[in-house]
Amino acid sequence: MAGPGVEESAPSAVLACGEIRTCLLPTRQALDIRAAAQFLGLRADERVLLSERPNLYARSPDTLTGVDCPLPSANGARVRAVGTVAARAALTEGRVLQTSAYFRLPATGPDQRRPWGHYLVRPGVLEPFGKLPHEAVAQGVLDGGRPGDLDVGLIADGLLTRLLRHPLLDHCPPLRSRPTRLRWAALPAHPGDGPTLERFTLAEDELRTVRLRVPEGTDSAEIAGLCDDLALHDWLLTTVVRMLDGIALGSGAPPARTRSGAEDRPAVLTTLRPAVDHLLHLWMPRARVAAALAPLWEALEERPGFTRQWRTLVQRIRDQLALHAVPALYREVEPAP
Repeated sequence: MAGPGVEESAPSAVLACGEIRTCLLPTRQALDIRAAAQFLGLRADERVLLSERPNLYARSPDTLTGVDCPLPSANGARVRAVGTVAARAALTEGRVLQTSAYFRLPATGPDQRRPWGHYLVRPGVLEPFGKLPHEAVAQGVLDGGRPGDLDVGLIADGLLTRLLRHPLLDHCPPLRSRPTRLRWAALPAHPGDGPTLERFTLAEDELRTVRLRVPEGTDSAEIAGLCDDLALHDWLLTTVVRMLDGIALGSGAPPARTRSGAEDRPAVLTTLRPAVDHLLHLWMPRARVAAALAPLWEALEERPGFTRQWRTLVQRIRDQLALHAVPALYREVEPAP
């Protein structure tokens, strides 16, 4: 697992980990491409990445956070690491905001701390003291560490908090939603094997965990991009499912003039209309996933079947909107008594 800007003498990584926050941008109107560039301008010395095909997308330059602390470990081993964690933010269609933090680790590191200049020329790299128990650390990251252990989720949270204070936001979102968290860990694949998705778990408290295996030399930024894409589409599914669960659909359409019809129809339309206006067009799996990692989406399409579930939800929304539009048409042509 490699990374941009790393010296050739740096050892190859045997573990990459990260955490992502995904939420609805709290503003009534989606940001256009220029406003998105202003919103994500985290550094004066580097431009925001902007793209309009296949959809509007903006990504901030990476920011670095220096860390010197123990790593999470499933077997209780205390492994100290020093280096920098990379963090960035992305905005899709000016509507969905994501912040992520990630790092990679080599198999071994020095026995003592080096000057900070050594770590700064290796962005997003943490060096362990001695040998790294990478399997135990990967599981420790996914499980959540002990107090005092490295928590990249706090770095992603800090960036999210910073962005949510931006003056461009009016904090009047068009629909109610909850943020989600996704933790991921990528280990080396066996020689000759391609990338594989070992486990995708929906945990409590809006937490998802992903365990991957990728070929040696895979760019950690590309792995982070894959997980950003997964987190985005998982958030879309979760949000639309909750919107449908939050309305009383009933067993059939009530008569146009009944009291229940007068109350139910506006509630359904009010709840589902924002999904049509702001969410349904965002579904584009693999739009910005590296070609070498795109096959991992095939596993998700097979089980649990992300796109299959999404199409079912979209059809349910369209059916409900059509069903509640029919009585309104009848009322327009029905003669007055």
